[in-house]
Amino acid sequence: MNIINERINQLRKIMKNEGIDMYFIPTSDYHDSEYVNPFFRGRAWLSGFTGSAGVMVVSADKAIVWSDGRYFIQAERQLSNTCIDFYRQGDPEYPTLYEYIIKEMPENGVLAFDGKVVSSIFGENLERGLKNKNISICYEKDLLNEIWKDRPALPLEEIFILNEEYAGESSKSKIARVRQKMVQYKVEKHILTSLDDIAWLLNLRGNDIEDNPVVLSYLLMDANVVNFYVDNAKVNTEVKAYLEANDITLKKYNDVYDDIKTLDKESSILVDKERMNYTLLKSIDESIKVINRSNPTTYMKAIKNEIELENLKEAHIKDGVAVTKFMYWLKNNVGKVAMDEISLDKYLFECRRSQKNFIEESFGAIVAYNANAAMMHYSASEEEKAEVKAEGMLLVDSGGQYLEGTTDITRTFGLGEVPAQWKKDFTLTLKGMIQLSKIKFLEGCTGINLDILARQPLWECNVDYQCGTGHGVGYLLNVHEGPHGIRWRKALNRKEDTELKPGMVVTDEPGVYVEGSHGIRIENMLFVTKDLKNEYGQFLRFETLTFAPIDLDLIDVKYLDDETRNWLNAYHQEVYDKLSYAMNEEEKSWLKQYTRSI
Repeated sequence: MNIINERINQLRKIMKNEGIDMYFIPTSDYHDSEYVNPFFRGRAWLSGFTGSAGVMVVSADKAIVWSDGRYFIQAERQLSNTCIDFYRQGDPEYPTLYEYIIKEMPENGVLAFDGKVVSSIFGENLERGLKNKNISICYEKDLLNEIWKDRPALPLEEIFILNEEYAGESSKSKIARVRQKMVQYKVEKHILTSLDDIAWLLNLRGNDIEDNPVVLSYLLMDANVVNFYVDNAKVNTEVKAYLEANDITLKKYNDVYDDIKTLDKESSILVDKERMNYTLLKSIDESIKVINRSNPTTYMKAIKNEIELENLKEAHIKDGVAVTKFMYWLKNNVGKVAMDEISLDKYLFECRRSQKNFIEESFGAIVAYNANAAMMHYSASEEEKAEVKAEGMLLVDSGGQYLEGTTDITRTFGLGEVPAQWKKDFTLTLKGMIQLSKIKFLEGCTGINLDILARQPLWECNVDYQCGTGHGVGYLLNVHEGPHGIRWRKALNRKEDTELKPGMVVTDEPGVYVEGSHGIRIENMLFVTKDLKNEYGQFLRFETLTFAPIDLDLIDVKYLDDETRNWLNAYHQEVYDKLSYAMNEEEKSWLKQYTRSI
């Protein structure tokens, strides 16, 4: 029998024995992280769909996976030989996860899930939606643990301190700022469960999630005490001394569930229900006043300080050197040396690893040849990898974690003969990327106001990409980090309607994805900075952080206007000026050619 079908059958047997009508499996951990440690990849293990985003529901006669536009092609392929149906998230032809559960749960039935991996806001929505059906919600059931016999263990990697020369502000200062917000919000306690917020607040980093230097932990604070809940095995002598010096009390990881039950009755606590798990919320005594607001740290860390921005500029120069050396090698060796998507991924990693203060990738690189690039978050494997030849295109979306910050860059490379339509698509994508990069806008604008600039050249040709145009990026933290972003409409649980403020970092990455044919993406990272202020208000603009050549071999100049051409020529001059120092004579000569004016 198909191994995936067998796993689902095992789950259904347990459900039947325990009287469970429907079991819900998200892709999350105890901290609502986007990327998760292997211990938490239960949905991928149960379904066989390995994309980073997706949710799953299993009942007696149905098994369904939902995922977004980045994974439509991949999910349909990976689920094709199983008993699992795939529902396209955001497609009006399919019900949403919430709609499906509300409609399909039988009267007086039992819905179960592991409440530690479900956000409290979604859990509460289910409570309200199912109230009229007299549904029992059983949120203390990690049923996967009963059938996943070789489940990976939780990580035990050591924590390290991010010094102020990189962080730009002390942990004591950050904690004081959060306490000011607590006074403003009139709350006595504040619980943080999101890993990027905790890491930023304490100036600590770890290795508990691949490519995301965070630590599985919780934090509970008031006006006088900060309790840091973490597996103590991860805390070495240096970090213990650091915590003591910053008046931070070290506690055991799971003690937070007992401690939150013993908070003073009639007190108040600040929580972010979108980032807090359902079990933890249900552990708070009913007498306590729960104030639900975004974590203050979410907005604080979104605005990079001057030291962080200067460090980020340095990180991007190093990253640009790595990507440019990769491009040079690729262009000069394709068709002469055997290469495939995996070998190229490894070569790019070595280019990055040679850079000073490089720690790890910021996500698993997407190296996709021709039709594979139509899958936005394609991931090659040793079993399934394309040979790369001297024809067509290669899309490479990658990034690095450096002590100086986090990078994210995409380039699409021409490798020989390319159809005219592909060049047109590339040029229109480039035009959209540049239009957004060079815009000036008034303070108060959001990503939703600006998204049309990147899409307009493609929309005019009746083409679109089924994802956002840009996302915030952390500082030696998560490569996807809000609250801001750039998207043409507001999406559920996203905050693209957050105002863009000076110091915010965002990506600019339009693309074209044609199933079975090709995929194109061009991505730079930008940060918001002040421009002119006059009687109309404060104008803002973007400044580019990313510097690496954009492949001139793929541009069809008849689709370029003078403004776009001028911007590209000026950008390429900067690329040469900033990166040529790290090139040998042959590389420098090549770089001069690939950054020439057109």
